[in-house]
Amino acid sequence: MQFHHHGYVSTDPRVQPAAGIGLDRPADLPDAVDVLIVGSGPAGMLLAAQLSQYPSVVTRIVEKREGRLVLGQADGIQPRSVETFQAFGFAERIVAEAYNIGWMNFWGPDPDDPTRIVRRSRTADYAFDISEFPHLIVNQARVLDYFAEAAAAGPGRIVPDFGVEFAGLTRDDAAEYPLAVELRTAEGARTVRAKYVVGCDGARSQVREAIGRRHLGGISAHAWGVMDVLVETDFPDWRVKCAINSEAGNILHIPREGGYLSRMYIDLGEVAADDDHRVRQTPIEDVIRRANEILHPYSIDVKDVAWHSVYEVGHRVTDRFDDVPDDGSRSPRVFLTGDACHTHSAKAGQGMNVSMQDGFNLGWKLGSVLTGLSPETLLDTYSSERQPVAQQLIDFDREWSSLMARKPEEISDPGDLATYYLATAEFPSGFMTQYPPSSIVAAHARPELATGFPLGKRFKSSPVVLASDGNVVHLGHHARADGRWRIYAFGDADGLAEGSALSRFADWLLTADASPVRRFTPADAALDAVFDVKAIVPQSFEDVDVTAAPRVFRPRNGALGITDWEKVFAAGASRWNDSDIYAERGIDRAGAVVVVRPDQYVADVLSLADTDALAAFFEGTLLPQRQPAAV
Repeated sequence: MQFHHHGYVSTDPRVQPAAGIGLDRPADLPDAVDVLIVGSGPAGMLLAAQLSQYPSVVTRIVEKREGRLVLGQADGIQPRSVETFQAFGFAERIVAEAYNIGWMNFWGPDPDDPTRIVRRSRTADYAFDISEFPHLIVNQARVLDYFAEAAAAGPGRIVPDFGVEFAGLTRDDAAEYPLAVELRTAEGARTVRAKYVVGCDGARSQVREAIGRRHLGGISAHAWGVMDVLVETDFPDWRVKCAINSEAGNILHIPREGGYLSRMYIDLGEVAADDDHRVRQTPIEDVIRRANEILHPYSIDVKDVAWHSVYEVGHRVTDRFDDVPDDGSRSPRVFLTGDACHTHSAKAGQGMNVSMQDGFNLGWKLGSVLTGLSPETLLDTYSSERQPVAQQLIDFDREWSSLMARKPEEISDPGDLATYYLATAEFPSGFMTQYPPSSIVAAHARPELATGFPLGKRFKSSPVVLASDGNVVHLGHHARADGRWRIYAFGDADGLAEGSALSRFADWLLTADASPVRRFTPADAALDAVFDVKAIVPQSFEDVDVTAAPRVFRPRNGALGITDWEKVFAAGASRWNDSDIYAERGIDRAGAVVVVRPDQYVADVLSLADTDALAAFFEGTLLPQRQPAAV
């Protein structure tokens, strides 16, 4: 990370200087806010961390609990989520404390004695086949802690207001703050006015009820017990993720962080039509007994139960993720995220992960609109982008849950679950999401110029060399969740030489009236305040003179006007780098421009010469600002 651009910092550099509302944040909820986040789950806390980067936006997050979450229900962290943690600055720390899933083993009935289980296959986890980030297990409460830290350390200094319950809202578009939100606290009821409200308040969302949205779907007639336990056992794969199928039922076993704790999803069987959810009262002793029946000839002696629950698998998606009426007669003011708009089983490990991506998708859009960088129409893309993702999740989870719940006699191929697990890896890992063309995903791009960066999919990083110091870094890891657009300019064989395609592109960005950098960067802002422009050249770093790079690749930052030395990267081979991003990501050797949204999704791919198309793309996405100051 970069710091010291305002002067020497001897304290934690992750704590950014307070600004805007963060300079004098009121202890009590104000009467009016720009954004009111309801619920401090994964989507809500990520949203708070993102909006803390917009300190001129008054954001508050309310939570009916009296304090931080202690025991989270979700624990699976997919590689895409770890990639997101990297953007928020805490991936390395959470990886260090989490359980890293290296393998998944599959157990089934012994062909010689079906009353016993045996290991059928040992399968390496998919994470490192498709990402540089691991597949983790860590308590949801710790994920929330890290996002809370990021929110409090951001310029906006956002912290949750605990003990505040949402009670309803009304909308009056004629008002400056169109939403009147009813809240309840220990001191009584009060009303807070807001420009936008985001419901991150779970499957029983009161925000969803208040805007009349319907949760569509149902509950399957199958129940599962889940428990986090400390045990003594003779089961040999206790510290390996396992799918276990036996004549007595099924278990999904997942080791937890810390070396001792494990989570078990235990098949409790079919639920009678007239059960009326009584299965949810199943005693923990019955769940443990069932687990031992499934594990035979092995057993577990449970020493401590940290948390447990019983649930029936449900698959629901809300009809819309905002409050826009069917006729589209008004812009959205209320949004739904996470379990408030999609629910499913926990066994696919997707709930927390997809919820966080809801928050990441929405956060920068709200920040851009409320700071005057983008038109309100940008907010229309939230529901249209995230609702199809939720439906894909439901479809995947329904199939995975059905496979997990099969009886031995229903399994013709003992290896098909392992095959499905690996064949579908890109989806559960979080990398299958691909947003369709819209105002923020170009319809008329040149995807053939960068085939490894598909339009609408997240920007897949690759190692490059930082030209200023020769260190190997991941290009994508330099992108923080700071609300900025990324423009990656890949040069041709002439690199940064005067008159090269890359230098001509840089000159256009800096001087042309149509340049998005000039047109959409406020006059009093830093050159790279809206667009983080980076150059990648095919040469070795030894052959790159960073001081000769055009000024757009060497902006001056902070009150002291210090040059940023981390905008120019070399792709050529060097002693410490044998990768080639041009080859790995299918970059045309004649050069290319890859535009990436603030939430890390590829928005456009163009040639270095196609500046008209680049200008046209941002014309509908951003609002013109005053011309920037002379550079």
